[in-house]
Amino acid sequence: FFWLSLNVWLFWKTFLLYYQGLQYYYLHQMLGLGLCVSRASASVLNLNCCLVLLPMCRVLLAFLRGSQKVASRKTRRLLDKSKTFHVTCGVTICIFSVLHVAAHLVNALNFSENYNEDFLSLNAANYRGEVSQQSFYILLLIPGLTGVIMVLVLFLMCTASTYAIRVSNYDIFWYTHNLFFVFYMLLMLHVSGGVLKYQTNLEEHPPGCFNPNKTLRENMTMPKAFEESFPDYTTEPFPEDLSVPEPFVQNNFMRICSEEPKFQSHFPETWFWISGPLCLYCVERLYRYIRSNKPVTITSVISHPSNVLEVRMMKDDFKARPGQYVILHCPRVSALESHPFTLTMCPTDTKATFGVHLKVVGDWTERFRDLLLLHSNQDAEILPIFQQRRYPKLYVDGPFGSPFEESLNYEVSLCVAGGIGVTPFASVLNTLLDGWKCYKLRRLYFIWVCRDIESFRWFADLLCMLRDKLWQENRPDYINIQLYLSQTDGIQKIIGEKYQALNSRLLIGRPRWKLLFDEIAKCNRRKTIGVFCCGPNKISKILHKLSNSSNSYGTRFEYNKESFS
Repeated sequence: FFWLSLNVWLFWKTFLLYYQGLQYYYLHQMLGLGLCVSRASASVLNLNCCLVLLPMCRVLLAFLRGSQKVASRKTRRLLDKSKTFHVTCGVTICIFSVLHVAAHLVNALNFSENYNEDFLSLNAANYRGEVSQQSFYILLLIPGLTGVIMVLVLFLMCTASTYAIRVSNYDIFWYTHNLFFVFYMLLMLHVSGGVLKYQTNLEEHPPGCFNPNKTLRENMTMPKAFEESFPDYTTEPFPEDLSVPEPFVQNNFMRICSEEPKFQSHFPETWFWISGPLCLYCVERLYRYIRSNKPVTITSVISHPSNVLEVRMMKDDFKARPGQYVILHCPRVSALESHPFTLTMCPTDTKATFGVHLKVVGDWTERFRDLLLLHSNQDAEILPIFQQRRYPKLYVDGPFGSPFEESLNYEVSLCVAGGIGVTPFASVLNTLLDGWKCYKLRRLYFIWVCRDIESFRWFADLLCMLRDKLWQENRPDYINIQLYLSQTDGIQKIIGEKYQALNSRLLIGRPRWKLLFDEIAKCNRRKTIGVFCCGPNKISKILHKLSNSSNSYGTRFEYNKESFS
């Protein structure tokens, strides 16, 4: 709502500038409201085209999120809304582009119908009625041609960004979204046409003045805005022996101009708006390319139940914080395509290995799995790097920040995972297994909801090791584990003696979220609890609503969310 209000305010202020500005008087006489609407929408487009790139500067966001001296917790939580802000800017660009195109179509017609024979430099058409006789002539100019192509590119990017296309065919979304570079190059050319012009010599030629050395073709009246802007403008008595048209005589006085009006094209302001963010984004992409240019060393590949693949890697000078994610690129799978995956294991001072868990759900992950596993139909397979198996080259870009980095900065955190959404919390649990005393976190509520019992095997060993470690250190209350199962088939077959510690944590059905929040609030009175969710939108909406609701214990819940959509 705030961003919408800001854009509407900017639109209105620019509209008034062109509606009341004396330097646009003659142009406004030709184009009418089409001039005001086209320029006002252009100002909104400049702002949003400038800011839409900033949320995509992932290295910058990761730096700001990881530096507590630079950004406070509230600022870091605002950075977590970067994706939402990017989408908001994109929708705003689409809406005001439609308005901008419609206004310029009206301008093209007015340039032809209101051809100015007194000030030829103002005209975009060559003669009166040109558009009606040659409809697409003006569109073939640089602004019109680039504008048409930009509309087509924007249409492709907008339609391919819908949720249905992203889920059904992510490749279409990825490839069309990379057309943004073409869009920005066309935008730089679009503003270089100089079709709209403003008057530069207002002092020597006030709009609507009378030139005694020239016979005007049509009568003009003095705008009221001129009298307000030039209250001290000098006038002379009207000579009785000079024949002047009647409209220019008022109370025996006339307004006389000393020279013809001079018009000049606007300097392309769009360059000022987008050059900075575009250069910043290009520099960051170059830095990311250099940083990820060397392939990683794959140490092992593990096939888990329910089509989940674990890849463990090593890379020189790779550092990451729990909760961050990386972007994987395998040229043998796709020359251009890459995908983000959350780190489930971060490198530490004692081990350089890091890893990801990925669920095989699409073409890219299927091809990637087939390249990594010798026999992809086996239930589990560990292939050390020292075997004769040659893994494909894999490049890692990152790490990048996410909201889950904050989970260790609260005194109490509630982490809720749905299915494969457990991956961000796996790195947090691995970090706590290495040592928890150096972090602010003193109590962790971990809730994991899965449809089948097989999914819990992904991190069952990790949960058991962390529980045993905390019991040995006399801190069994440090972590509260609750596992919820939607389907009950085969429980006894999977949950046996090896995972006996998890039997008491396993519950059938879905969590009763309201009772859960009340219990946590009661046990942590007058504290601020960080709520972190990675899972289906249905669970996310429920947690968001409960986090914003008040309770009688003075406990405050701060909601954070990660989404793979």
